[in-house]
Amino acid sequence: MDWPALREAVAGCRLCGLCESRRNTVFGVGDEAASWMVVGEAPGADEDRLGEPFVGRAGQLLDAMLAAVGRSRRQGVFIANVLKCRPPDNRNPSPEEIERCSPYLRRQVELVAPELILVVGKIAAQALLDTEASIASLRGQVHRYRAGGAEIPVVVTYHPAYLLRTPLDKGKAWADLRLAARISASARR
Repeated sequence: MDWPALREAVAGCRLCGLCESRRNTVFGVGDEAASWMVVGEAPGADEDRLGEPFVGRAGQLLDAMLAAVGRSRRQGVFIANVLKCRPPDNRNPSPEEIERCSPYLRRQVELVAPELILVVGKIAAQALLDTEASIASLRGQVHRYRAGGAEIPVVVTYHPAYLLRTPLDKGKAWADLRLAARISASARR
């Protein structure tokens, strides 16, 4: 599927029950030929209302995090979620929902073909890396995601919403962003 066909498939998706309660699908936003891809968990209420990932306070913090390493959601970055529809009451996605939605994210990764994926939050990291490991054990190292015949470096960090609740961990997130920037810079050499 190319971008238009993928957008259409996501917009009309009825593979799980989340389609019954969504207002909008949240496809993703940004540069479709980005060098970085940011992957989060699932849309929240504001994202469902607006149809765009990472809006509100968490989105503002994500934008600031990206700006701190010279990136922007509109240029050089594509932002998507594991799920394209909001789970009711912002509950964690079920394994079935993740499984049903994963082909969409995989195809987005294949189309973007980023040099690096920054995964924010435990649920997204576990889904993308197919692991049960804690975020603490996944941070600080480079993982790999296979898509479209490529092995893409993956860096895991905390979700911006978590950082808003736990600002003492912002230093750890900054270390993760610096790691991502180093990996990205070395990919271009």
